[in-house]
Amino acid sequence: ADVVLILTCAIREGAEQRIWGRISLLRALKKKRLEHKSRLVVGILGCMAERLKNKLLETPGSVDLVAGPDAYRDLPLLLSVTSSGHTASIFIARLYLYTRGKDYINNAIVNVQLSLEETYADVLPVRLDRNNVTAFVSIMRGCDNMCSYCIVPFTRGRERSRPMTSIVEEVRLLSQQGVKEITLLGQNVNSYWDRSEQSYCISEIPESNSTGFKSIYKPKLGGARFTDLLDRISLVDPEMRIRFTSPHPKDFPDRLLYLIRDRPNICKNIHLPAQSGSTSVLERMRRGYTREAYMALVHRVRSVIPEVALSSDFIAGFCGESEADHQATLSLLREVQYDLAYMFAFSLREKTHAHRHFEDDVPHEVKQRRLSEIIELYRSIAVAKNCRLVGSRQLVLVESDSKRSPDYFQGRADSFLRYVFPKAKIPCKVSGLPNVDIRPGNYVEVEVERTTLATALARPICVSSIEIFHDQ
Repeated sequence: ADVVLILTCAIREGAEQRIWGRISLLRALKKKRLEHKSRLVVGILGCMAERLKNKLLETPGSVDLVAGPDAYRDLPLLLSVTSSGHTASIFIARLYLYTRGKDYINNAIVNVQLSLEETYADVLPVRLDRNNVTAFVSIMRGCDNMCSYCIVPFTRGRERSRPMTSIVEEVRLLSQQGVKEITLLGQNVNSYWDRSEQSYCISEIPESNSTGFKSIYKPKLGGARFTDLLDRISLVDPEMRIRFTSPHPKDFPDRLLYLIRDRPNICKNIHLPAQSGSTSVLERMRRGYTREAYMALVHRVRSVIPEVALSSDFIAGFCGESEADHQATLSLLREVQYDLAYMFAFSLREKTHAHRHFEDDVPHEVKQRRLSEIIELYRSIAVAKNCRLVGSRQLVLVESDSKRSPDYFQGRADSFLRYVFPKAKIPCKVSGLPNVDIRPGNYVEVEVERTTLATALARPICVSSIEIFHDQ
């Protein structure tokens, strides 16, 4: 390759360390290329580029291009200038960057300016594998919550949402291409707010937060909210499943919960990132809720959607976390009984509120011990919950061959649990045929025979559909 572009993440320190290692390897490769009179262009894109622009450019010649997450439209021009190496082109680049407020440092082109409007609404993603039956749809960018540990507001900027019409059109195109499941993406996906949708600007009463939750920003008046978008998308194709991530617990009004309950193609799998079970830690994290408010939301969600599968995020060893705080997190896991959890040790990020105001005072070994205890407890809960599925029937979207055996398929149920089952000829309730081959993109009703921490082994019963399965 003549050009290597590395798309980066800056949320956790470990991800950045892996990128530094990759840059070191590419630096050596660039030197070898120069010895043979050829050139390798290396570009760093995304959140790490936004956060560490100057540090990335400390060693001249290591990186040729640095572009933040709002600069991707400029990539063709930036690459054409960077790749040429001609003096005239560099002069043009300097002029271009000067007029646009960008930089040219150590012979590297830099564009890390954040935008208040950029959502890439008119840029449809290219599907490299047309056989995939799942797809991601970005609906908003940025975050306004300013949690004290989080770098996202500084690398992705303020919240801005794609127009609803462009999202609905993308979903319609994906449906026509045979996609059977979409995941709506956003740094704070359920705070979606499209102010361009005049038809939704009827009420001047802001949509309320979940009970007991507060926000640092002013209430949003008018426009289309996440519930409105989800409503529209779920009607595009009733046989296309819909997921969304990553939400904030404060943005779950009752009308959203009722919509999830009432639409069979909206997955009954809700992510409620708790981060901690201690109210004092949650306050330092600036999460906007107490443990009691969070538990009230959990009970509300389960009362409206009894079959819901809940997942969460947890941070071990946040600034000032005591052993009692840690035990409160463990007790929250026991009380909620999550189906899935993502767990990490805290890593302090520059520019954040925690970096400016708190001390990273929990020793590394204590963080790791607490993280291990959280993981161990979660695994024991998940194994026990999955065991209770044995003998039940679930609707699984077939995604692909199993990674372990070409004689098996793999897919996911509504709950997001992965299922594996043997290839076979089975009846089809959709067509009425007695024996059909199972194919990726089919919805298959299965009977659970055995479960592990992350997988259910099942027996295929019949090819079905969302409508048929939910009407049984």
